Amino acid sequence: SGLSMEIIKHIINDTVEFYRWSLTIADKRVEKWPLMDSPLPTLAISSSYLLFLWLGPKYMQGREPLQLRKTLILYNFSMVVLNFFIFKELFLAARAANYSYICQPVDYSDDPNEVRVAAALWWYFISKGVEYLDTVFFILRKKFSQISFLHVYHHCTMFTLWWIGIKWVAGGQSFFGAHMNAAIHVLMYLYYGLAAFGPKIQKYLWWKKYLTIIQMIQFHVTIGHTALSLYSDCPFPKWMHWCLIGYALTFIILFGNFYYQTYRRQPRRETTAKPGKALHNGAANGALSSSNGKTDEKPAESGRRKRKGRAKRD
Repeated sequence: SGLSMEIIKHIINDTVEFYRWSLTIADKRVEKWPLMDSPLPTLAISSSYLLFLWLGPKYMQGREPLQLRKTLILYNFSMVVLNFFIFKELFLAARAANYSYICQPVDYSDDPNEVRVAAALWWYFISKGVEYLDTVFFILRKKFSQISFLHVYHHCTMFTLWWIGIKWVAGGQSFFGAHMNAAIHVLMYLYYGLAAFGPKIQKYLWWKKYLTIIQMIQFHVTIGHTALSLYSDCPFPKWMHWCLIGYALTFIILFGNFYYQTYRRQPRRETTAKPGKALHNGAANGALSSSNGKTDEKPAESGRRKRKGRAKRD
């Protein structure tokens, strides 16, 4: 046991040393920005999230689900505004700074356009923390079936990994994925915001399935973009490129599985019962569409949950 303690001590020392070294190459511009000085606040928020994920359902077990209709409408439309702001800032700042969509190294200077890109990316990171509320609302409304592994994995990794992104690479190529993801989130939260109005509006939301498809495309584009900059030997950290490709692949697998479960598998099994059942369910359960567990509603339900989960990822 003396030996294993020695090994553990070495690993801890090496990790601390590596972290200290890494701080010497961190972005000086962002260090005084909220949450950026140390990883601890971010880790504390993510840990609280996981704790709530475990304790929340236990607390809600004997209680009535909350409706939160007005809260959800307000929350989802606020997220539309926030994501649109991030998208617009990244788009305009990247254009002003003459960013290349093929290869754009990080510029750590105090150039106003570069700082504007960094600030927009910081807001993007913050938005990933705010998105933990997606799950909190699911739990308070007792929509536990919507909280898939994909949903939790996406939320937890996005916020935590983007802290690293802001700390070391708040600019350059990092803008690409955030810019694309923010645009998709505008559509996604618009969908949830409208769905929160209930059955009257829900019947017009035929485009839900396409949101999932767009999200899938986003991951493939991310991989293509990253592979291209690896191929063109772009002066951007190589390890980061490889990690990004690996990360996007996990989403493609999880999303693909979700899409298959939601939109491919069920309809074939239910062809005969579908038309009448769908009509009846739409009328009777429209308001609950995201919550009720009726067979027919299941795809929508898990669709909402998963997509939500996944989309966040970017």
